[in-house]
Amino acid sequence: MLLHVCCAPDATVPWPALAEEGYDVCGFFYGRNIHPEAEWRRRAEAVETLASVMGARALLGDYEPSRWLGETSAFKDEPERGRRCALCFRLQLREAAEIAARGGFECLCTTLTISPHKDPALINGVGAKECRGLGIEWISRVWRKGGGFRLSVQRSRELGLYRQNYCGCAYSFRGSGEKCQ
Repeated sequence: MLLHVCCAPDATVPWPALAEEGYDVCGFFYGRNIHPEAEWRRRAEAVETLASVMGARALLGDYEPSRWLGETSAFKDEPERGRRCALCFRLQLREAAEIAARGGFECLCTTLTISPHKDPALINGVGAKECRGLGIEWISRVWRKGGGFRLSVQRSRELGLYRQNYCGCAYSFRGSGEKCQ
């Protein structure tokens, strides 16, 4: 299984849960949406740290913020949780599905649904759509259920993982004083 990892703290619940279900999990950190580059580096290092703790591997997507900004610029003035975020989910999950297909992975899941600030039905719908036609099974989960988000906060603290205070994109960085609601 390829697990799309939006950030290491959010993967602290899904990664071990999927491994316990019997999946051989490899993490994939997209990261093109992260701003600035120093933030991307901190998050990428945290993903690698978690992969090491899990005894698994992680793939890091190329850091190409100009590509992401070009693809989302039409929605730069959208509020958080608006059409820009839906597009960002699609860009992330499309690339994850393509990497899963090229890498011979049978299925794909994401950590995005652990956030209480994101729409899990939208995310799971986008993931399933991006997997269609690629021969990849989408594993639909809502990781925030049953206290998943609180558990991810606890586990990331226990592991000493860097925990950011905004979603990561340039728009949320500039528009919220480094906080993403």
